[in-house]
Amino acid sequence: AQFRELEAFAKFGSDLDKSTLQQLNRGKIMVEILKQNQYVPMSVENQVAIIFAGVNGYLDDLEIEQISAYEKDLMEYLSANNQKTLDAITSSGKLDENSENDLKTALDNFGKTFKK
Repeated sequence: AQFRELEAFAKFGSDLDKSTLQQLNRGKIMVEILKQNQYVPMSVENQVAIIFAGVNGYLDDLEIEQISAYEKDLMEYLSANNQKTLDAITSSGKLDENSENDLKTALDNFGKTFKK
């Protein structure tokens, strides 16, 4: 709701500060990552991973058009390289400190390989 209000306000203002522009961009990214194709549900652990990436700025440098490819490639990367972390999120039902640290490391490593 805050993003939509800020987005509506931004339409009337011409000069927005860097912080506001960043918040608007992150809001657009979050809207994009929350989209799911019909009849193709995403697993909870994958949802946690991509939302974590979005909230923590791992996607801030991407264009909106790149989000879908990033998401797809990230899911493949995590499945191949960090299945234990995904399994821990699934079994515990939460993102504990160990899983969070593992996820940060995985996102950092994936970010180095993702072709922008």
